[in-house]
Amino acid sequence: MTQAPDIPIFDADSHMYETADALIRYLPDKYRQAVQYVQMGRHTRLAINGRITDFIPNPTFDRVAAPGAHEKFFAGENTEGLTLREMQGKAIEAPAATRNPADRIAELDRQGVRETLNYPTLASLVEHSAADDPELTMAIIHALNRWMLEHWGYAYQDRIFSTPIINCAEVDGARRELQYILDNGAKVALIKPAPVKGVNGWRSPALPEFDPFWRDVQDAGLPIVLHASQPPLDEYVNKWEPPATKNFMAMSSFRWLVLGHREISDMIGSLICHGTLTRFPGLRIASVENGSSWIPPLFHDLRDLTKKMPQNFPEDPLDVFRRNIWVSPFWEGSVSDVVETVGWDKVMFGSDYPHPEGLPEPKAYWKYAEGMDNRRTWDFLGDNARRFMGLPIENPDPTAAEPPVTATSAAL
Repeated sequence: MTQAPDIPIFDADSHMYETADALIRYLPDKYRQAVQYVQMGRHTRLAINGRITDFIPNPTFDRVAAPGAHEKFFAGENTEGLTLREMQGKAIEAPAATRNPADRIAELDRQGVRETLNYPTLASLVEHSAADDPELTMAIIHALNRWMLEHWGYAYQDRIFSTPIINCAEVDGARRELQYILDNGAKVALIKPAPVKGVNGWRSPALPEFDPFWRDVQDAGLPIVLHASQPPLDEYVNKWEPPATKNFMAMSSFRWLVLGHREISDMIGSLICHGTLTRFPGLRIASVENGSSWIPPLFHDLRDLTKKMPQNFPEDPLDVFRRNIWVSPFWEGSVSDVVETVGWDKVMFGSDYPHPEGLPEPKAYWKYAEGMDNRRTWDFLGDNARRFMGLPIENPDPTAAEPPVTATSAAL
């Protein structure tokens, strides 16, 4: 198959650009001074509790990098040695499709995309910057969820599935937020893959004390996305080199090397090792925009640990991963490698539109595909995301609900 097929695509990774009032329109007055947009020369920055962050270069999104502007960097084709800022060229006005659902529907039709998961862009910055103040964090997240509901809806025309956020700093607060988004029609939710700071200090949200929350999630049948975020390891890297290097557009090679994708590996490792996915086997968890290079080392380590401390694993941890975890690999990665580890039905397509590190056109992925057959194409480009969401698959082949026939399985 040499070109993108004409099948219904489900893009598991796309984003909105929030309006300047998204964080504050519904923020209670008592917290208003804690969230400020500040001017630093020609640049606008977001300050949370007096802490200015430049992780996102322009949090108002009035001017943004063009979709796919960094494609050559992530494809490993930066032969001129350009920085991300040099590579992106002149900033553009945020596309209308990133600002409201009606224009996004028109853009989806133009792109040939049937459905999409639509993530906020500011959420990870907020949770990182406000982490030391759990009460403030939950207040901002609730305000953003209310704005998202009003501005985008949570399931617009059953094609744009915007993802409200749940912050797990406080178990009862997470349960209240879950109930709020369910009451308002959410079909999927977003959780930052990182430890949280609550009344008991820093800890994993996969520890047994969070079981009431995860039980509610399982009972609701709500899928959960763990999307790449501002890395919790920032403070660790700041001890090695100046923190000024953490701006996404100017990150140093050392920071890229050290950060890697440690946070998603640790988060999923915690869900497995701390037993959440065994206590709640019905959970559906997706890793999005975290790549897939972390999977083989994690599998290696889990396999090794089961030999050393089998008493800690009531189930084979690799079987748990394959049962509960979906993965959306980077477009520059290998789909076949992920299929071989996590399984044929757990690998989802994501373009990262409209971010500069994504693809300018979702179907442009086909340039990087490795010759997938017809069945894998249907599964990867749409039906596996529908499986994650609990929606009917679209492949008309009556055998599509079963594992694909391979040379090995045919021989058996």
